[in-house]
Amino acid sequence: MEKEFDYFYDFVYKELNLNLSFYKDAQMQRRILSVMKKSGAKDMIEYSKLISKDDKIRKEFLDQVTINVTEFFRNKDMFEQLEEIIVNNTSKKFNKLKIWSAACSNGAEPYSVCIMLDRNNLLNRAEIIATDIDKEVLSKARDGKYKETELKGLDDYLISKYFIKDIDHFRVSESLRKKVNFKRHDLLLDKYEKDCHLVICRNVTIYFKPDVKDEVYKKFSESLVSGGLLFIGATEGIYNPKEFGLKKVATCIYEKM
Repeated sequence: MEKEFDYFYDFVYKELNLNLSFYKDAQMQRRILSVMKKSGAKDMIEYSKLISKDDKIRKEFLDQVTINVTEFFRNKDMFEQLEEIIVNNTSKKFNKLKIWSAACSNGAEPYSVCIMLDRNNLLNRAEIIATDIDKEVLSKARDGKYKETELKGLDDYLISKYFIKDIDHFRVSESLRKKVNFKRHDLLLDKYEKDCHLVICRNVTIYFKPDVKDEVYKKFSESLVSGGLLFIGATEGIYNPKEFGLKKVATCIYEKM
């Protein structure tokens, strides 16, 4: 089975430009076997052929191995801490705010940031970049359409102020949508943004091998200006922040020293 996975990892890298070897083996291999079984393929070679010729099977594979789970104001108490630091500290140190939401999934996270900034009269000072490896999910994020069940992190006031209701969905207002620049980015292969005042990447590095995770944090630190913030997920933690030139300032929030 190990040789089959080696073959499959090599195929995915060449065919889809996705390096699965950076992810924790046990978690990734469970995901692959689960979605392979669903396709009806009997082994990795047959599955590779299906991925090459069948758009639906390729999309199902990519949806399974790329992490697309998020919601508006996920872990609300942590977002409140971030808001307090941005309003009372970061925004007073910098005239403009360059914000990068990495691995943004369906866009709920960067739009949450827009709402947070707007209610503090800071949105007009911000440049917001949102990236993800998955082109399909980026298209959804750009469109800004969400089912009512996807808005569970928002109260009625925020929904009425920042969303337009349609028959079967709610759409983010144009004023927020035009503030976010969505583009494709691979955290493991592509160059990182520079001169950021806030980098958000939540509940993604838990899937990476330790050495890969450290490299990602190193690059995020290099993306930040001095005094900039890194906001990570509730399931994550940087146990040696000084190694990356960071210091912890709140739960899951680190400042570039």
